[in-house]
Amino acid sequence: MSAHLESLLALGDRVDRLLDLCRTLQEENRSLRHSQEQLSIERAQLISRNEQARARVEAMILRLKSLEHNHA
Repeated sequence: MSAHLESLLALGDRVDRLLDLCRTLQEENRSLRHSQEQLSIERAQLISRNEQARARVEAMILRLKSLEHNHA
């Protein structure tokens, strides 16, 4: 086999490995984007639940203060 043919075959192998790597990285990137999207949704839900809990606690505090003033 000539040196040129061997070089071309080696180059072809490298190109194939690079293509495989690109496909793997694309799939990993797709998966990471999906995970990030899910985490963003979960974070928004947690923030909303936290705000609702804070509002309920503040309302309870106001009711307790009102009761305290009415009994004083």
